Amino acid sequence: MGICNGRTVIVTGAGGGLGREYALAYAAEGAAVVVNDIREDAAQAVCDEIARAGGHALANADDITRIDTAQRIVDAAHQTFGEIHVLVNNAGICRDRMFASMSETDWDDVMRVHLRGHFCLAQLLAREWREASKGGAEVDARIVNTSSGAGLQGSIGQANYGAAKAAIAALTLMQAAELQRYGVRVNALAPAARTSMTEGVFADMMKKPADGFDYFDPANVAPLVVWLGSAASRDVTGQVFEAAGGMIAVAEGWRTGPSIDNGARWHVAEIGGAVAALVAQREPAQRVYGS
Repeated sequence: MGICNGRTVIVTGAGGGLGREYALAYAAEGAAVVVNDIREDAAQAVCDEIARAGGHALANADDITRIDTAQRIVDAAHQTFGEIHVLVNNAGICRDRMFASMSETDWDDVMRVHLRGHFCLAQLLAREWREASKGGAEVDARIVNTSSGAGLQGSIGQANYGAAKAAIAALTLMQAAELQRYGVRVNALAPAARTSMTEGVFADMMKKPADGFDYFDPANVAPLVVWLGSAASRDVTGQVFEAAGGMIAVAEGWRTGPSIDNGARWHVAEIGGAVAALVAQREPAQRVYGS
């Protein structure tokens, strides 16, 4: 028996890259998988691969960025597999530009797919799980969100993508705090892997080696995602993990740092000295990638 035996998982953007590896890994651990991707043929190909290995999967090409079409994904999962236990929000796009050159469409498209795409399915399922819990059912559900190093530390040329991924990290904290009482655990990860989104920008750095350990193989990230969707992760929520190769790290988020209390309203002339003292005491942020 696998660690996810009997669980039903929805994975978005699962027709290739990281999502494909997540779907295959969940199925190998006993889960029934809804493989969602806007490329229906790609989703079906992953389902066929799962079926050949003896697993159970359903291909779905509905839009994750609209409530009405997201509901169709949920309905299809229920009709085929019954109860839903895990949502992996993985789908995403890149529209990389320097901030001053970015179009309104570049901004809106990335926000729609990443941020709204993380909202629709999660809210539909959160409502289901809340009502089930209030009705006396024992809920053991998971949401696994996808942030990025671009959101946690910043990345030159990716203001839209980084802003969306930073928002997803913050969303994870709030979902975890609000939904824990209903039996739902929410975590996020910031993966570094070779995918269609990264191969153009990081092609040389992430290319497959001729031999030895393939550090940027997306399959390296899958074990963490599968564990986070399993019953074994019930004591972990509100965390953001970074994963690359054989490395797993837990991110340390924004927190209140050094402070000075003047005991009264500040005069403008006093602010410069106070800020200099605070900045000198603070733990420096990680360097923005590409700077």
